[in-house]
Amino acid sequence: MTGRRPPIIGITTLAIEAEQNPIPPRIGQNQAYIRGLVRAGAAPLMIPQLADASLVRAIYEQLDGLLLPGGEDIDPARYGEARHEQCGRVSPERDEMELALARWAVEDGMRLLAICRGIQLLNVALGGSLYQDIAAQIPGAERHDWYPGYPRNRLSHEVAVTPQTRLAALLGDGSLRVNSLHHQALKEVPPGLTVVARAPDGIVEAVEIADHPFALGVQWHPEELAEGDIRAQRLFDALVEACQV
Repeated sequence: MTGRRPPIIGITTLAIEAEQNPIPPRIGQNQAYIRGLVRAGAAPLMIPQLADASLVRAIYEQLDGLLLPGGEDIDPARYGEARHEQCGRVSPERDEMELALARWAVEDGMRLLAICRGIQLLNVALGGSLYQDIAAQIPGAERHDWYPGYPRNRLSHEVAVTPQTRLAALLGDGSLRVNSLHHQALKEVPPGLTVVARAPDGIVEAVEIADHPFALGVQWHPEELAEGDIRAQRLFDALVEACQV
């Protein structure tokens, strides 16, 4: 085999518990994330939920980049709040592992793309907080939880991208329409994270770290759009390209 090897991009997983089907507990991740990374030229590596931080670190040290995907709500205790009645299912084990991975990636300059839960996780990892339910806690907000019962690639609202940012360089200035599959959102954004896109109702839709080689988070789900949308795929391409610098 000749040539440069594909960058290894770690992607965290979720636990799949047996409910109605008599199957053993499993771990996994939505295929759309994997396909987006493969189209970009990466070798995806799924990271299981592990309680042993030394094992997580051993995997982390083999990676060129990290993708933090969507999933369950983050335990409000992680950002010092009591649980709201509309807060959904949480996974303490996943929170613990992903918070460590996010902090390591920021500290080490590892290239990082965070999607939906991922942008929220990144915000919490750096000291921020979340609205636990948009409808209950943000009067006048638009609907953002277009799930279940709707196509995951449904374009639900506009996002205004801040000019002269990394995100604008990738997607262009102005606005774009995105899908929207979340009921929580960023509230307090910590120093070091820069808001670079918002929905028409003011909800934070993207953040980045200006002095990091590549650290970008988006609230929408580009993996569900990327097969037929060049700009959505561009986010995965940019992550992989950054890993090759």
